[in-house]
Amino acid sequence: MSDLITLEVVDVDGAIREAADDAGDTRMDFFKKAAVGGGSLLAGGVLMGGMPAIAAASRPSKKNDVAILQFALTLEYLEAAFYNEAVKNGALTGEVLEAAKIVQKHENTHVKTLKKLLGSASIKSPKFDFGDTTTDPALFLATAQALEDTGVKAYSGQAGNILQKPVLAAAASILTVEARHASRFRTLNGANFAPAAFDKPLSKAAVLKAVKKTGFITK
Repeated sequence: MSDLITLEVVDVDGAIREAADDAGDTRMDFFKKAAVGGGSLLAGGVLMGGMPAIAAASRPSKKNDVAILQFALTLEYLEAAFYNEAVKNGALTGEVLEAAKIVQKHENTHVKTLKKLLGSASIKSPKFDFGDTTTDPALFLATAQALEDTGVKAYSGQAGNILQKPVLAAAASILTVEARHASRFRTLNGANFAPAAFDKPLSKAAVLKAVKKTGFITK
């Protein structure tokens, strides 16, 4: 995406802004309202390993659309930080570096877009430690493939939980780009660019679990 999706385009009727205004005085208050379920995914009702503790989707609503956008923003923070660090470290070359720079730009644009859409309901970026994955080209490719595959499945997993068509359109426009990222890194990594005719969507709980297992989020 070369241009930001503006709040006025996506939030024509003010639904996102209205839901954000109703979310509470603090981000913590909002997460307490938006998080669904309990169990081990909730830690103090707010965060688990630096990720928003939204264990499952609630019924489609304006407020749930905001929660989904916050969930998406956290994933985009992770991806943007990963590519920013990998490009900065200077270990990548050739087609891999070229792809990383393109994706880096896209992911940073996604972050800016989602933050603009959420406004006061935006969440802060977690802290990350990517270890050797941003300095070892082979580890970088394997990680990029895994992150992009997970991102695609995360977005598709929330499609049926989105109430407002403009929000769905915004999410879908990011999803298709993420799918292109996944295909490119799969090819560069020597993997099948499209291993199946259908992707299996992932729930928020499954995505949170997968990201937590990487150990990339420190706080």
